[in-house]
Amino acid sequence: MRTAEVARNTKETQIRVRLNLDGAGAAKLATGLPFLEHMLEQVARHAMLDLEVDAKGDLHIDAHHTVEDIGITLGQAVARALGDKAGIRRFGHAYVPLDEALSRVVLDFSGRPGLTYNVKFTRALIGEFDADLVHEFFQGFANHAQATLHIDNLRGDNAHHQCETMFKAFARALRMAAEPDPRSSGSVPSTKGTL
Repeated sequence: MRTAEVARNTKETQIRVRLNLDGAGAAKLATGLPFLEHMLEQVARHAMLDLEVDAKGDLHIDAHHTVEDIGITLGQAVARALGDKAGIRRFGHAYVPLDEALSRVVLDFSGRPGLTYNVKFTRALIGEFDADLVHEFFQGFANHAQATLHIDNLRGDNAHHQCETMFKAFARALRMAAEPDPRSSGSVPSTKGTL
């Protein structure tokens, strides 16, 4: 079973993430941030992983630390669940539309963290959620999953739609990259022999 549980406790946040990469898309989320929970539900459903996130953060200040630390903890959990990455596809990509919005995400479990993020939201707030925090979530994930991540919102007029296409495309790219490769014979997908 490719599962992991990771806890992160700081003076700002207390986060626990549990996941199963080979799940059925179930999500159990308690973050105090309804919009982020909506996005994380997309990740669970479209990556077909089971995801539990329990987060308590300094929301009386703002959502920054909580969102960033959830991204960090999710990245650590994915990295732990993947182990040495033997037998996975390694690379994943997806285009996802939602009405007028379209996003592309390309992911490589390379062992080298990097985020290229080309997104211009049409407004600063999605409901009460600060759109700038989407970048912080994905930066935290990329750094701690040791993944190269390219996120491009190609078009969109509605910021909710823009964001949702990004999270759904991320989920589909994650699913593809983490899938077992039936032709790999269990080897690590790198000429270096390690990732």
